[in-house]
Amino acid sequence: MKLMRYGDRHGAKTPCVLDPQGQARDVSSIVEDFGPRTLSPELMERLRAADLSALPVVQGGRVAPPTAQPFNIWCVGLNYSDHAAEAGMAIPDEPILFNKATGTYCGPFDDILHAPKMTKLDWEVELGIVIGKPALNIDKAEAMDHVAGFVVVNDISERAWQLERAGQWVKGKSFPNFCPTGPWLVTPDELGDVQSLDMWLEVNGARKQSGSTSTMIFDVATIVSYMSEFARLEPGDLICTGTPPGVGAGMDPQEWLSVGDEVRLGIDGLGAQKQRVVAL
Repeated sequence: MKLMRYGDRHGAKTPCVLDPQGQARDVSSIVEDFGPRTLSPELMERLRAADLSALPVVQGGRVAPPTAQPFNIWCVGLNYSDHAAEAGMAIPDEPILFNKATGTYCGPFDDILHAPKMTKLDWEVELGIVIGKPALNIDKAEAMDHVAGFVVVNDISERAWQLERAGQWVKGKSFPNFCPTGPWLVTPDELGDVQSLDMWLEVNGARKQSGSTSTMIFDVATIVSYMSEFARLEPGDLICTGTPPGVGAGMDPQEWLSVGDEVRLGIDGLGAQKQRVVAL
């Protein structure tokens, strides 16, 4: 299945499932919304059993993130072997974990905000994991049973704040609209092999990132199992799993986003995003 939502940023959202023709069908008669309080294997079964042809077609509007704001946004750093090489850093022995503030969460076509004190605004196309049922101390073999689906994420970063200011990476990762997510949540059964997906990102029409989830150092099941040692993963939690090479910080000379720039990105089977950088 492909799940998505329509609605204004601060208003009610309409949860939808795409039918075989790609039309968004309103499933609010089945569930009020997709999110931390409703995602579950039982909900997925009800949606699969629904007669989508009998449900209203949603004509459009703002595309919201495919689930409501999560309780937690987790991230994995340096998780692509070719990106680690680009950064001149050793491949980590264990996943590098950090957080983004949940206030970063926004729709796939929402603007990227450029604040006056930003100097090194960067892009990162990433595969996002959405948790579907609680996970704590689970084995790798169980991990996929706890995954609701996958999404495209642009892990926007302010590198000067992340790397040149005191403290942890979270400082450069947590500005509003630093986590465009969607347009769809695609369930594992529809997506197929999650470890063999091409991914890309363009700035003003020029290709910057071309990669594949096949070069992830720690795969999806490993990440979910590993994280569950240290924290209880909750339904709706978003895990951003790292980025392939081609970020602005890795270029020579380095490149940064400016007001007016347009960013497009996507992952096979998960759809595409587009954002414009606007002055705050």
